[in-house]
Amino acid sequence: MGFDTIVKNGLLLDGTRSPGAIRHVGITAGKVAAVSDAPLDETGCAEVIDARGRWVTPGFLDIHTHYDAELLAAPALGESIRHGVTTVTVGSCSISTILSDAEDCSDLFTRVESVPRDKVLPLLRREKSWTTPAQYVEFLQRHPLGANVTAFLGHSDLRARVMGLSRSVDGKARPDARELSEMERWLEESLDCGMLGLSTMTNPWDKLDGERHRSAQLPSTYATWKEYRRLGNVLRRRGRILQSAPNLVTKLNVLLFLLQSIALPFRKALRTTLITMADAKATPGLHRLIGGVTRLFNRLFRADLRWQTLPVPFEVYADGIDLVVFEEFGAGRAALHLADEVARNALMRDASYRRSFRRDYEKKWSPRVWQRDFHDAFIVACPEPAVVGKSFGEVADARGVHPVDLFLDLVVAHGRKLRWRMIIANHRPKEVARMMTHPAALIGFADSGAHIRNMAFYSFPLRMLRLVRDAERAGAPIMPLEQAVWRLTGELGAWLGVDAGTLRIGARADLVVIDPEALDARLDAYHEAPMDGLGLMRMVNRSDGAVRAVLVNGRVAFRDGAFDAALGKARGFGQFLPVVA
Repeated sequence: MGFDTIVKNGLLLDGTRSPGAIRHVGITAGKVAAVSDAPLDETGCAEVIDARGRWVTPGFLDIHTHYDAELLAAPALGESIRHGVTTVTVGSCSISTILSDAEDCSDLFTRVESVPRDKVLPLLRREKSWTTPAQYVEFLQRHPLGANVTAFLGHSDLRARVMGLSRSVDGKARPDARELSEMERWLEESLDCGMLGLSTMTNPWDKLDGERHRSAQLPSTYATWKEYRRLGNVLRRRGRILQSAPNLVTKLNVLLFLLQSIALPFRKALRTTLITMADAKATPGLHRLIGGVTRLFNRLFRADLRWQTLPVPFEVYADGIDLVVFEEFGAGRAALHLADEVARNALMRDASYRRSFRRDYEKKWSPRVWQRDFHDAFIVACPEPAVVGKSFGEVADARGVHPVDLFLDLVVAHGRKLRWRMIIANHRPKEVARMMTHPAALIGFADSGAHIRNMAFYSFPLRMLRLVRDAERAGAPIMPLEQAVWRLTGELGAWLGVDAGTLRIGARADLVVIDPEALDARLDAYHEAPMDGLGLMRMVNRSDGAVRAVLVNGRVAFRDGAFDAALGKARGFGQFLPVVA
């Protein structure tokens, strides 16, 4: 048998939890054609990759991205490819670009995902030619994707199309019987096209952009549980997935998601994935409680609910006051509502506003995600060099002012030139390790393609493998390496129901070659790089040699630090991956 590509001599970790072994992989026509203990015949083989001393794994899956806009302008999705991610999921958090017109889609997307509207709206107006799920899938099938794409239909997109954007964000408006039936019809069509399911949103933070309904919550948040249940019944009958987020501030409606997921004698479980299981500084121990309750429901009541989680510290950056956590209290929302910088600065100078901000800041026992401690928030860049590297609290103490006043003074003086960072969750390595092994966890919540100045978790699979490898070396193992690879690949592919995540004969040849000795501190380093196709700078990670090669659909997309020249320009790499019946 002749092969198009051979990857030889690597430690094969095939995504099934089978013991790793030195093996040789032969690829033909985009599929794994041979997995052998003995060397393969290289006669006529155009590409031979020697993986001696390296790991060979399936391509990683990133199950929570917001690449919906970026894939239009830069379909290579290079920031994911360079880290070994070969399959991504779009349409998260109730936001898709499928049914609504360009302006509605832009207003749903840009403020929530922190990507400038003046870049996204022209892109959508230029590129969006579809108005149905079938047309969207047809577009993806002919688009030169670098990574494979799976997709949810977004509930906010669905509501805006059926009810109109104005009614969909009116808290008093309810869809009538005809509109509910139309929502069901569009959802059924998306499932017929192979989409994963429906994404919804109940967290009130996420707000619309634009001028028409600025600061209204996403349409999905205005739905009643009757509407959620009706659409959930479609998913349940079809065996598809509900993706959502509970109210991240109060967390109380988690119970409703659990109850909706359970199986009964005459109904199947509703497969549900929520964001996010995290060890938040503001609520220490809550992740254990939520994880325990979820495990109980899944075991005793045959529910199927999984929490998306990250194997890394949840570190966020901000330019000025532009950070989503400020949406969780009134003073923060008031500032973020104002798009005009002059008006925003005037508000932040106002003494009564500052008193309001301090009151919100000092409510230590109110529900929150942010720990609200400016002594734990550090200045990265500022036109005042003397404050760089210090916390806002440290500078405030030295100047004899309240930390809130110091923060607002610096924002007014320097705007987005003030850059700062903080860790809001996953700061305790032992708790991160606990979550990585939790049976109700799905590894992933990178938000790739979004929050371009706030978060950068593109390298999360590599950082998890490093975590597991280092724990093993330290004599305190978290899990076998084979299981870690499975959690990043085979488990996710099987749960989503798509052809991805394993290296077995007949499977898609999505494959990564990793140098384990390069899984080091370089993975944590902060970088900024141009965002192809949008003319923006964003936070990124760099693997710096950890990923030696990435194959998508059997084609070498990335090798030795360089992308293939055809990636993102020619078809044959990534594809739309439908749910496998």
